[in-house]
Amino acid sequence: MQSEPRPQPITHAPVYGPHGVLLAWAPWRELIEREMDWYLKCPVENGYPRFVYTTFMDGNYEPQKRAPSFIPCTQNGMGIISYLKYHAWSGKKNPKVLEFARAMGDYLVKETLTPDTGKYPRFTRSTGWRAQFPFPPDCGSQADKPYEIEPDKGGIAGFALMLLYEETKDRRYFDQALQNARVLAANMRDGDAVRSPWSFRVDYRTGVARGEVSGNMSFILRLFDKLIEHGQAEFRTPRERLWKWILEYQIPNLSKDGLLWVQFFEDHEELDNRTTWSPLNLARYFIEKKEALDAGWQHHAQALIEFVNRRFITVRNGVAVCGEQTYDVEPWSGVLSTYGAVLAMYSAATGTRRYEAVAHQALNYVTYGSDNDGCPADRGFDKARGGWQEDAHTDKIHNFMDAIAAFPEWAK
Repeated sequence: MQSEPRPQPITHAPVYGPHGVLLAWAPWRELIEREMDWYLKCPVENGYPRFVYTTFMDGNYEPQKRAPSFIPCTQNGMGIISYLKYHAWSGKKNPKVLEFARAMGDYLVKETLTPDTGKYPRFTRSTGWRAQFPFPPDCGSQADKPYEIEPDKGGIAGFALMLLYEETKDRRYFDQALQNARVLAANMRDGDAVRSPWSFRVDYRTGVARGEVSGNMSFILRLFDKLIEHGQAEFRTPRERLWKWILEYQIPNLSKDGLLWVQFFEDHEELDNRTTWSPLNLARYFIEKKEALDAGWQHHAQALIEFVNRRFITVRNGVAVCGEQTYDVEPWSGVLSTYGAVLAMYSAATGTRRYEAVAHQALNYVTYGSDNDGCPADRGFDKARGGWQEDAHTDKIHNFMDAIAAFPEWAK
């Protein structure tokens, strides 16, 4: 019997409307549902869908042999958020969506933890190697050294696990989120104009730091806030210390050299590597919480967006797109969809809609990374199926959910 032919690379030509406006190549709702359906068919091995323990996967669900490294916290943390938001948006009709969200949470809880010793015990790892159950003690990969972790990634994992706990009431997720938060609080330091409250990387055994600034503080803030909501008053003091640093040092730095917005991505270690991911995700939190977070939320959110606009925007296919970081200005779909979502949220929340058209165009650009069967690439117009699963899928779906919540007509 002849084997089934492999799908061809993505080749959708750009579709333009009046005045040269880039349109999505198919309706958003249809594209999102196709992509989710493609992932829900992913092979399950060792108790997990393959993409849960594989960062580099091709368009046939196969691991890319050239790239065995893995980023569990960002990939699965943001994936949990994506799947929970899609689950709610789709009316909670398909239990497999929640099942896969739980698989991502289970992997973080069961397989990725540091040993129960040292300065960061039982803490979720930022990097590792695919298909390890569980991670060995020396599994740091990408730009992490073997025994290093990235504290901010524990914030992402912890916050995502809290959301999963709220949906499922499974205490394991709460307990791991609580452990991450307690370890973070125990290792917190005083931040100032040249260092953040946690370093970017740290040897989990000794606490020896590498990279004095970690730009992504919003998810540790989210984790502390969420635990306080659930009665964990022990986090009020570290939360206020973190918030004070954000307001007094990090936000004012937007108009200076931007060196308090460096270092987020696991495969980079340049000390001057400013990123778009961190300011955009802090802007998202301001927009979500508004006055409940800070009376100046609108001013701060706009300053964060404009920091990105000044430094990271290029034009591709007639569209203003957001690059990822100083040392990689490509519009990878994770960060470009983040840009589109945050601008859409700001426009809807403020009523000014000043960024509405830019947001819509950016997200339309992202759709060109999706194939007819729903398999995505990790960036639009890449003409290659698969790649980084964070960019292709897990850190993308929740952004479309947020944009649709802001402008429901975009999904019609």
